Amino acid sequence: MATKNLKVFHVLTLFCFLLLRCANSLNYPAVFNFGDSNSDTGELTAGIGFRLPYPYGELYFNASLSSGGRFSDGRLIIDFLMGAMNLPFLNPYLDSAGLPSFRNGCNFAAGGATTHPATATSVCPFSFGVQVSQFLRFKARALQLLAAKGKDFENYLPSEDSFQKGLYVFDIGQNDLAGAFYSKTLDQILAFIPTILAQFQLGIQKLYDQGARNFWIHNTGPLGCLTQNVAKFGTNTSELDEHGCVSAHNQAAKTFNLQLHDLSKKLQGQYSDANVTYVDIFSIKYDLIANYSQYGFQQPIMACCGYGGPPLNYNSRVSCGSTRILNGTLVTSKGCSNSSVYVNWDGIHYTQAANQFVSSKILTGKYSDPPLSDNIFFSLKL
Repeated sequence: MATKNLKVFHVLTLFCFLLLRCANSLNYPAVFNFGDSNSDTGELTAGIGFRLPYPYGELYFNASLSSGGRFSDGRLIIDFLMGAMNLPFLNPYLDSAGLPSFRNGCNFAAGGATTHPATATSVCPFSFGVQVSQFLRFKARALQLLAAKGKDFENYLPSEDSFQKGLYVFDIGQNDLAGAFYSKTLDQILAFIPTILAQFQLGIQKLYDQGARNFWIHNTGPLGCLTQNVAKFGTNTSELDEHGCVSAHNQAAKTFNLQLHDLSKKLQGQYSDANVTYVDIFSIKYDLIANYSQYGFQQPIMACCGYGGPPLNYNSRVSCGSTRILNGTLVTSKGCSNSSVYVNWDGIHYTQAANQFVSSKILTGKYSDPPLSDNIFFSLKL
């Protein structure tokens, strides 16, 4: 019954997407995305030269192309949002293979990215500040090439007008908080949040100075509900909430989101000629975790692709798609038989089914500030 309900939900969601395509295809000529693995479409894999193993991408990207560089079994939230705008998937900035087109935007998000500057030990060198610098280079070079007459660059690069009328999407901050828990106390992490947001504000200022006027800011999700964090920090049940999530991690996420919300309002007041929209991803994802069965899911916390079996199917030494020697035995981490009933894909990232659910909730406009009209088909800009 749960699987049947999920299939019905997916059909209705796709129908809504088709309607949205008809109503909203002309609103934004381009999208420029900044973030971490939640919206990385291949930036990290192209940037440091590695390939995500199968079964990443198995539901949408064939095995020869692996996951398209996506940390999921299929599409991400940004992919579904691009589809709702009747725009093609965003190509990563650093991917030069296959003559990628950037006419409708570019993706600078990279797996492991943080808002604060990367260090020598950081997993990803492409922090938010670096991503903004990449955008500045991208825009300058694009305009330079477009000015070269007799060339066909307009078919591959955003027009000058697109940089001002385009949508700038942000989904970053999760790694700043999650990584801090390995070396800081909760109080220290909470005190660190203003420093994180100061870096974010600096990046927004640079983009605004470059003509950006449409900002779409996602807050961070419930970190305490990620399988990896439950396995590492939730071994004592007293550390968990009623839904099996690590309370301290979610407290940090909520505090971060409150301050990010305040910053979004501040930016809207500061930039009177801009549109600054704050999107409450936390509430959408936590509602999914808390009421998973109502939405056709069966596993809210346990990873689909992992090793170890119930209740978490997660082992930090055996990542999704890898083969390792564990306690003298050769073991392989494989995907589950039906990822559509799982919320979590690999312990950190969401399944395509969960990403589609979150996207459908975003598109209602009810989780945005300023709020969008309930009559989404005629007024929603996204």
